[in-house]
Amino acid sequence: MDDSDPFAAPHRLPTPTRPLLGLTVLVVEDSRYACEAMRLLCLRSGARIRRADCLKSARRHLQVYRPSVIIVDLGLPDGSGADLIEELATTHPRVGVILGTSGDDFAESIAIAAGADGFLAKPITSLATFQEAILTRLPADRQPTGPRVLHDENVRPDPIAYQDDMAHVADVLSDHTEGKILDYVAQFVGGVARSAGDRILAEAADGLAQARAAGHPVTSDAARIAGLVQERLQHRKAI
Repeated sequence: MDDSDPFAAPHRLPTPTRPLLGLTVLVVEDSRYACEAMRLLCLRSGARIRRADCLKSARRHLQVYRPSVIIVDLGLPDGSGADLIEELATTHPRVGVILGTSGDDFAESIAIAAGADGFLAKPITSLATFQEAILTRLPADRQPTGPRVLHDENVRPDPIAYQDDMAHVADVLSDHTEGKILDYVAQFVGGVARSAGDRILAEAADGLAQARAAGHPVTSDAARIAGLVQERLQHRKAI
């Protein structure tokens, strides 16, 4: 598996405690909170991480280098991550490991149908689960030799990253309130809130998604989310 990242350090062999040494992981994810979790998981595993926050940015990255692993969120601001997965699955040479990720229950089947090698359900906090999802899909010559140390560890992203996501939602809602944007807001807020354990905001996002799916008026649902987001920004709600 060729890793042609021009910013990469000289190749280092994986070890039992850092089994992803030598790999570059491109994370295509618009949530700062979710990406911070990925950064911590990569750091503890020995992998380098690059981040793209939309499909356009991801494609720019891929024009410059080919990562060892790409993890693609299905809900992105400029389209579906499934489209990028499908492109990558049929491109030669192929990225070695392609994983989809989402907080939606139905998303795994969509990612696999698009050509993903596997799926990571949000919230992604388990170091062992993260490493296993990648290692089991690597060729034998890229896996650590001998016994591997399994760390039963969960990462917890910095709450500041959650504030960044709340600011992003506030900006989106201040500029746009049409249907497709509200669908994106419901998906984004729901995933971030569930990952952070913010039950009230997650329920509000589910309410907006359900209203949109049923064709009901959504003014009050959108206003509720906007109010909750502002509350978290103003009071720096602990998570």
